[in-house]
Amino acid sequence: MEKFITPVIDLLNEMTPYLLLGFLVAGILKEFVPHRIYADKLSRNNFRSVLWAALFGIPLPLCSCGVIPTAASLRREGASRGATVSFLISTPQTGADSIFATASVLGIPFAICRPVVALVTALAGGCAVNRWDKDENGKMPITCATEEAQKSFWKKCADMLRYGFIEMMQDIGKWIVIGLIVAAIITVAVPDDLFTKLSTLPLLNMIVILAISAPMYLCATGSIPIAAALMLKGLSPGAALVLLIAGPATNMAAMLVINKILGRRTLVIYLLSIIIGAISFGLMIDYMLPSKWFIPANCGSHCDLCNEASTPWWQITSTLIFISLLVIAFMLRICKSKKTEIQKSFKINGMMCNHCKANVEKALANIEGVASVRVDLGKGIAYIDGKNIDKDKVIATIKALGYEYIEQ
Repeated sequence: MEKFITPVIDLLNEMTPYLLLGFLVAGILKEFVPHRIYADKLSRNNFRSVLWAALFGIPLPLCSCGVIPTAASLRREGASRGATVSFLISTPQTGADSIFATASVLGIPFAICRPVVALVTALAGGCAVNRWDKDENGKMPITCATEEAQKSFWKKCADMLRYGFIEMMQDIGKWIVIGLIVAAIITVAVPDDLFTKLSTLPLLNMIVILAISAPMYLCATGSIPIAAALMLKGLSPGAALVLLIAGPATNMAAMLVINKILGRRTLVIYLLSIIIGAISFGLMIDYMLPSKWFIPANCGSHCDLCNEASTPWWQITSTLIFISLLVIAFMLRICKSKKTEIQKSFKINGMMCNHCKANVEKALANIEGVASVRVDLGKGIAYIDGKNIDKDKVIATIKALGYEYIEQ
C-alpha cells in the first residue's frame, strides 16, 4: 500500500499548486472574455478564421466531450466548418490548467510542446477542411439566442470562482483522481524495463499508445500523471506526447458526434490531423531534441528528491485545498441531484460535463413555454417546467446540440 499511495501523494503535491492556478485562469477566461467574440472572428473559409479558432481554443479548459456542444454553438453562430474543426482539435489537447500542471510534472519543454502541437494540428485540420470539405452555403444562421446577460463586476468574480473551483472541479476532478490511481498502478505493477525493451522501436511504441488512447476518454490534465508514470517505466518522451495529444483530443463519443454534426469526411480529416500530428511531433522529440529535456520532474521512489521531508509547505497546503474543493464540489453535485423532480423529464445520452449541462439548459430554456430547466448530469436527464411545451421542439433541440434523446 505504501508503494501505491506514495506516488499518488507525490504527484498531487507536484500538480495541485498549478492546478489551482489553472482553475483560476479558466474562470477568468470564462467570465471576462465574451463568448460572442469567438464567433465573430470565425465565420470565413480562410486561414485567419482557422488560426483564430486554434488560438481561442488552446487556453480554454474544455475536455473532448465538453468541446462538442461549444463547437456546435459556434457553428450555429456562424463559424465556418474549417474554424469549427480547428477549435475541436486545439481545445481538448490543452487548457490553462493542463499547461501549468504539465510544467510542474513533466517539465517546461513538455508544457511548451503541448500548445505548439495543438496549434499546428488544429491549423492543419482546419485548413484541410477548408480545402476539401468547406461550406457550400456560407455562414450558418443563428438558431438560438446567445447574447450574454449583463453582469456586474462582482457578479462576474463570483461566477469566475464558482466556475473555476466548483464546476471545473466537478468536470475533471474525477478524471484527475482516476489518472493518479492509474499512474500509481503503473508504478507498482508495470515492470521497470517493459518499455525499455522497446526503446529501439519508438514508432511501435507510439502506434500502441495511439491505438489504446484514441478511443478512450482522457482528460488533458488527468492524462499527465499517466504519461509521467509510463515515462518512468521507459516509455519514450515522443510516445508520451502521443498519449497527451491523442488521449484528450479524441474519444469514441466525440467521433460519433462529429460524424453526425459535420459529416464523415470532416471526421476523417479531424482524425488524420490528430494522428499524423501526434506521431510526427513524437518522432521529432525522440530523434531531434535532447532526451534530458523530457525527464519527469516527479520521480516517485526513484530518487531522493521526492520524499515527504523535502515537500514544500505550499505544495502540501495546495493539496489540502484541492482535496477540500474536490469534496465540496462532489457534495454539491450529490445534494443537487436529490432535489425533487419537476414537471417533465427528458433522457439525454452523451452529456459528460458541466459544459454539456450548461449548453443543454441554455438551449432548452429558449423554447417557447419553458419556465425553467434543470439538468441532472449524473442521471443524464433534463427536467423542464412550463406550460404547453412542445415535446418535438425539445427533442429537436437536443439532437441539434449533438446529443441523443432516449425515449423513457
